[in-house]
Amino acid sequence: MQHLRFFSPLALSLALAGLLTLGSAGCGDRSSPAPGKAPAASAAAADPLDVVVPPAMADNFKVAPLAQADIATYQEIAGRIEANERKVTRIGASVTGRVTDVLAEVGDRVSMGQSLARVASPELTTAQLGFLRARASTELAERAVERARQLIQADVIGSAELQRRESELSIARAELRAASDQLRLMGIPDAAVAKLRDSGSLHPHAAVLATQAGVVIERKVSQGQVAQPGDPLFTVADLGNVWVVGELPEQAARSVQTGQQVDIEVPALGRQLSGKIIYVGDTVSPTTRTVPIRTQVDNAQRELKPQMLATMRIAGSPQTALALPTGAVVRENDRDHVFVQTGTYRFRLTPVELGAASGGLRPVLKGPNAGEPIVVEGAFHLNNERKRAELE
Repeated sequence: MQHLRFFSPLALSLALAGLLTLGSAGCGDRSSPAPGKAPAASAAAADPLDVVVPPAMADNFKVAPLAQADIATYQEIAGRIEANERKVTRIGASVTGRVTDVLAEVGDRVSMGQSLARVASPELTTAQLGFLRARASTELAERAVERARQLIQADVIGSAELQRRESELSIARAELRAASDQLRLMGIPDAAVAKLRDSGSLHPHAAVLATQAGVVIERKVSQGQVAQPGDPLFTVADLGNVWVVGELPEQAARSVQTGQQVDIEVPALGRQLSGKIIYVGDTVSPTTRTVPIRTQVDNAQRELKPQMLATMRIAGSPQTALALPTGAVVRENDRDHVFVQTGTYRFRLTPVELGAASGGLRPVLKGPNAGEPIVVEGAFHLNNERKRAELE
C-alpha cells in the first residue's frame, strides 16, 4: 500500500512562485547586456598576407609597375673537367721484353725524353749486334774505296771499279744510320749508342721514353711484367689547358653554336671561369639522347684537375618578357612571392612563378599582370613588418 504525502497550502504556493521566477529568467532576451558591461566585439580576423605600413615608413620601399625587359636566356648543363686529348700521349715499349724498373708514378711531372721504365729484351741485343755489323761493314767499305782510289791513280783498275766500291760504301753508311735510328727508337740514349760504336759495349736494357713533357695521369705497368710493342704503359698529359665537356639535351642542341660564350662554375674552386664553345657534336647519343659539347680553358696554375665537376651556363639570344628585379622576390614557404601595392600604404604578399635569374632580373612566368605596382626595393624588410604585425 502506497503512502501519499500531503503538503500544506503555504508550501505549494511558495514552490509555484519559484518555478514561475525560473521560467521568466530562462525565457528572457539573451542579447541584452548586463548593466554596466560593454557589448562584445565580433570583428573578423585580419588577412595575414596583407600589411599596412605607417606613413613614416613609406619612404623605405620603392614601388614600380611591372614591365617588360630584354632578358638573356641561359642553359645550365652539368659538365666535368677532362684533359685536352690533343695534348695527351700514350706511351708504350718499343720492344718485347720484361720490365726491370718503373721510374715514374702517377702525378709525376716529366720532361720530353725522360726515362719512364726500363725493359730487358733479346730484340735489343739483336739490334745492337746488327749495329756493330753495320759499323764493321761501313769501315770495310771505306777502306775498299780508299784502296781503289790509290789503284786508279796507279792505273791498275778502271773507274768503274771505283764507282762500284763507292756505291757499296753509300749502302753500308745507310745501313749504319738505320741501325743507329733503330736503337734510338728502342730507347737507347745517344751516349749509349756512341759507347757501342766506340767500344762495342752492349747496353743492357731499352728505355721507355716520354715523348712529350707533362704529367703522368695513368700507369699500366708493374715491375716484372712482360711488355709488348703497342701496349700503353703510361699516359702523359700536358695540363696547361684543359677541356670542360658536357652533354646538351637534343631539344636544345640547335641553339648552341661553336664560338658561343659560356660561363663555367667549378664548385671545387669556388669561382667562375669563362670560355667559348669549341665543339658541338654532330650525332646524338642513343642512350642519353644528348649531344656532346666542350670548351677549352687555360690552366697555367694547374688548379683544374681532370674529373672535377663543373656547371656550364650558356647564354642564348635575348628575349622580351615581363621581368622584375631579384631584390623584389621574397622566399616564403618554399615559394617565390612579391608584394603588390593594393592601396595607400597597403601591400599584399602575392605568389609568383619565376624563371632563372639573368642580369639581375627574373622573368615572370605566372603572377601579377603588366602595370601592377610591385615593391622592387625593401621587400625583405616589408615582409618582416608583415610577420611582426601577424604576431601582434
